[in-house]
Amino acid sequence: MTDRVPSNWTNKHDRMVEDALRRGASRRELLQMLLAGGIGATVGGTLIGRASRVLAAEPKHGGSLRAAGWSSSTADTLDPAKAQLSTDYVRICSIYNRLTYLNGNSEIEMELAESVESDDAKTWAVKLRSGVTFHDGKPLTAADVVYSFNRHKDDAVGSQVASMAKQMSEITAEDKLNVRIVLSEPNADLPILMSLHHFQIIADGTTDFSTANGTGPFMVEEFEPGVRSILVRNPNYWKENRPYLDSFEFFGIADDSARLNALMSGDVQYVGSLSPRATRLLDSNPQVETLSSTAGNYTNLNMRLDMAPGNDPDFVTGMKYLLNREQTVKSVRRGLGIVANDQPVPPSNRYYNDELKPKPFDPERARHHFDRAGVLGKKITLTASDAANASIDMAVLLQQAGSEIGMNFEVNRVPADGYWSNYWLKDPIHFGNINPRPTPDILFSLLYKSDAPWNESSYQSEKFDRMLIEARGMLDETKRTEIYHEMQRMIAEDAGTAIPAWLSELDGYNTRVRGVEPHPFGNFMGYAFAERVWLDS
Repeated sequence: MTDRVPSNWTNKHDRMVEDALRRGASRRELLQMLLAGGIGATVGGTLIGRASRVLAAEPKHGGSLRAAGWSSSTADTLDPAKAQLSTDYVRICSIYNRLTYLNGNSEIEMELAESVESDDAKTWAVKLRSGVTFHDGKPLTAADVVYSFNRHKDDAVGSQVASMAKQMSEITAEDKLNVRIVLSEPNADLPILMSLHHFQIIADGTTDFSTANGTGPFMVEEFEPGVRSILVRNPNYWKENRPYLDSFEFFGIADDSARLNALMSGDVQYVGSLSPRATRLLDSNPQVETLSSTAGNYTNLNMRLDMAPGNDPDFVTGMKYLLNREQTVKSVRRGLGIVANDQPVPPSNRYYNDELKPKPFDPERARHHFDRAGVLGKKITLTASDAANASIDMAVLLQQAGSEIGMNFEVNRVPADGYWSNYWLKDPIHFGNINPRPTPDILFSLLYKSDAPWNESSYQSEKFDRMLIEARGMLDETKRTEIYHEMQRMIAEDAGTAIPAWLSELDGYNTRVRGVEPHPFGNFMGYAFAERVWLDS
């Protein structure tokens, strides 16, 4: 966000100017277009210059980059099955490859797979690329895919996607490069599911993750959980000319101000999840640019339905009416967000239920429900942390709103370090921070199915579980959409999760870093930036 562009200028506008240049528009024609849109001549000239630089940029090889995420832990891992934090995702996306890849246009591309095909959405044929090798020189074979996928089904592994992998009832190597996958029930989304970070392919028989052996663009030189990772370019990477960087160092800086200062000072060249409050300061630094992505991630308030006070439906309903969603977007997020309706499927998804309206901010109605729940005047603790983006501000908003209707909310602000291990999923009322997922099936399976690994409010519904299975294999798009709409309604009304807004994520990077683009998985180009960016001279 350099060059003091207007505060409402977005990447969409940048792309509009770039597209016009690609179509052959002259500088004069572009200036006239920008002037008609209320952009002054000086700023318009700056924007055209910036777009011209983007188009003129050619990838360059070489150099080392330092980048910082917003979360890390002593439980950091190189095991794709167990990845949980942003630092984990960046590492595994750099070390390994998936069979398929979801690109910036939300389209599935083949990666380690040359093709993924099925006639009935139940039996799938996967053909692998030939000539791909792991970092240790071992050729990629069908046995590696069979081992990688079967491993997720082993309860002893503790895979984050175990519930999704268990639908793969048979995974068979037909020969060295062909795999046959039979699902317990049809699932038309399997190629998308394979693009999830956790389904990276590891070598057959791998059990030691103190280091990593992948087919990806970078190899591990140093890995200190909770401290840092240093990854170096894989000289034998199967993608021609990739990656561009010789190496990169990655670590977590949980504190928002510290992360911003590291970028502003030049100590790091790329950071994720900047606070919206930082935009004015970033505008003043010509060495820094930003990328805003509205990808469907959110910070949510979780009330466990199996603990007091969330075990009383009136308390949960009252909290949903006490959330000031508009203020959350306008004040907490400085406009970088969209009001949400307490379910996880974002407006950009084709299955989004736009008839499901957000509950309005209605303190008196909230008070009515709190009174019925018998909690007025009683101390209620809300656990929040910098680890869950904007959660402390949201908790303070609730505390202020509650004080005006007789609710006594105490904000338990806990350290970011250890938040996901010690508080998330555990405290009766706590905040979560969920990264984007490409399909309703994945969101529901991870977060709302009765046995979901991240069932944040302990939501239990046999009807919901049956509908999830039914929709998964549904080839009738109209019927499938109806089911997903109803499931969103059930979550919004019955689950103990309140989702006030979809957050626009703000990444910041030095102007020397080129190739940065938005991605439907959000920050860090869907965590796969390292393979795609380069350093300008």
